Amino acid sequence: MAIQTVAVYSDADADAKHVSVCDEAVHIGGSAPKESYLRWEKIIAAAKATGAEAIHPGYGFLSENEEFAHACGKAGLVFIGPPASAIKAMGLKAESKQLMEKAGVPLVPGYHGSDQDPALLKREADRIGYPVLIKASAGGGGKGMRAVEKTEDFEAALASCKREAINSFGDDAVLVEKYAQRPRHIEIQVFGDSHGNYVYLFERDCSVQRRHQKVLEEAPAPGMTDAMRKQMGEAAVAAARAVNYVGAGTVEFIVEQPPKRHEDQFSDGPPLGKLAPSARSAAHEVASVGAFYFMEMNTRLQVEHPVTEAITGLDLVEWQLLVASGEKLPLAQDQLRIHGHAIEARICAESPDNNFLPATGALHVYGLPPSVSFERGLVRVDAGVREGDVISPFYDSMIAKLIVHGDTREQALARMDEALAQVHIVGLSTNVQFLRHVVQSRSFAEADLDTALIPREQAVLFNQEKIGLPAAAAAAVALRLLEEKALETADPFSKRDGWRSHGVSLRRFEFEFHGEPAKAELTYLHDGALRLAAGGEEGLLVFSREGEVVTLTFGNQRLTARLYRRGETVHVFARQGATQITVMDLLAHAGEAHGEGGRLTAPMPGKVVSFAVKAGDKVSKGQALAVMEAMKMEHTIAAPADGVVQELLYAPGDQVTEGAELLKMAG
Repeated sequence: MAIQTVAVYSDADADAKHVSVCDEAVHIGGSAPKESYLRWEKIIAAAKATGAEAIHPGYGFLSENEEFAHACGKAGLVFIGPPASAIKAMGLKAESKQLMEKAGVPLVPGYHGSDQDPALLKREADRIGYPVLIKASAGGGGKGMRAVEKTEDFEAALASCKREAINSFGDDAVLVEKYAQRPRHIEIQVFGDSHGNYVYLFERDCSVQRRHQKVLEEAPAPGMTDAMRKQMGEAAVAAARAVNYVGAGTVEFIVEQPPKRHEDQFSDGPPLGKLAPSARSAAHEVASVGAFYFMEMNTRLQVEHPVTEAITGLDLVEWQLLVASGEKLPLAQDQLRIHGHAIEARICAESPDNNFLPATGALHVYGLPPSVSFERGLVRVDAGVREGDVISPFYDSMIAKLIVHGDTREQALARMDEALAQVHIVGLSTNVQFLRHVVQSRSFAEADLDTALIPREQAVLFNQEKIGLPAAAAAAVALRLLEEKALETADPFSKRDGWRSHGVSLRRFEFEFHGEPAKAELTYLHDGALRLAAGGEEGLLVFSREGEVVTLTFGNQRLTARLYRRGETVHVFARQGATQITVMDLLAHAGEAHGEGGRLTAPMPGKVVSFAVKAGDKVSKGQALAVMEAMKMEHTIAAPADGVVQELLYAPGDQVTEGAELLKMAG
């Protein structure tokens, strides 16, 4: 019997992919999550109205909401997730840590109490010792989380965490923990059924993060020994048993690595940290691994679950459905095996070179590599958008997940880089090239992993230009000539081949490349050849087009690329990287003003959270002026220069568009 599916959608998602692929769709409210996807009563009403029997909560929003899970049961609907009691037990991080301590699961030193007095929290942070991590107790996905390096920064970070937590989870309670040095983030996929059976489906390394949100995930964790895998897996199962867990869940651990050395980071020696009773039997086998500590349990299916599917050959959503229908787990622990290596990259709408500022806009070009799910050795793409869709400011910035599998980690790395090179997105900024830089970096390639990998490798990750001005300019000129050639007719006066009866024909182009002006000069030679001078290089320009692929040579450079024009901007996607160059139309830009004067504008659509200044205040360059919220994250707007605030043009709570002037400043 075929399963009938029902989608729910907000105003912003009326034309979304998930709406079109389901059998039915029900509108549940406005674009803001609080008006739609966080309104569980509307979702239950939609299920009842359409005759649905079960609700799958997805990855976020209400997926870890105890009240929602309980309401589903009360309404006679199957909640495809754990019991409400398990969500409650693990949902509040402070209480869950107390529960895990009783179960013998190792914990990070910290404060997990219910007293949320800011002065007490600050005293606890001072007692624990800096750096500390403030975390939303009901949180996840990096929301409501701040690392604090020194005591004087604690109060501002706490206030920001609480605002983000209340907006994302409806609860501003936080906990404070010691921020581990050189930590790895390793999580264990667990599954339980209603018959008391539990298994762990091995581990995932999620250490590569920005703003405490995962960027790349892989399975198995590099350097993991069988003994340590068993020890962590059994500790994760002990955590699940402690709350009578049913369904898919993820137990997340922080692994504090020993000091760097040439040997493997995970080698033989005595374990550090307190172990769960069920894990202690393996203690004598495990090495100098550094301590591992329980961080939290995500009572849902994780975004990165495809890497586990890739190395096990299992469909975890199918397992969820089986368990939710009351069946036993399909396999026992001794029947599970690891096959090869898998890596997942999260493709997000953001600008890594601009502090990962979220981006919005339409997907004018959305090219992805071929995708085949659940077959090892091939590429898999999980995406909820299509070409032409709009990425709005209301939800998470993730566009798609790209998953690859190989027999070895080295093979998976090469396959990931090749797959990322085939991702072509035009219309908004993405992190695709940044992901390629991470994959190619020494630290990631050599599995020198910890949560500080990105800042440690920043010299090779940010502001990287792999194609360069000469080749980019040559590509833009070639595309212009190809477009002109396509408009030619039998009329000889329509020809744009630069023919002259005497002398040579010269043609000049003006560009903008990474914000800087550039020029090129094209010479039409008598024999039909083209000579180009651009970016300090000069030589013959030869090009051809086959389908969407343009191959060109310019001097000593050869480039094979797909070229897309959007307005005046040419987007270049090649094996070595991607770039964009703007061909300036001088007449169209005549009279435009240079610079913004005293203006300070919103870098993206969003909501004004607060202003840190008032009219008449003197400010210094880099000083925080305002806080905006977009895509469920807070972003601080800083002064670009010293000056005096003249006027605030919006109030906290106002929605603003990208480019809106927030305040006026005088130098």
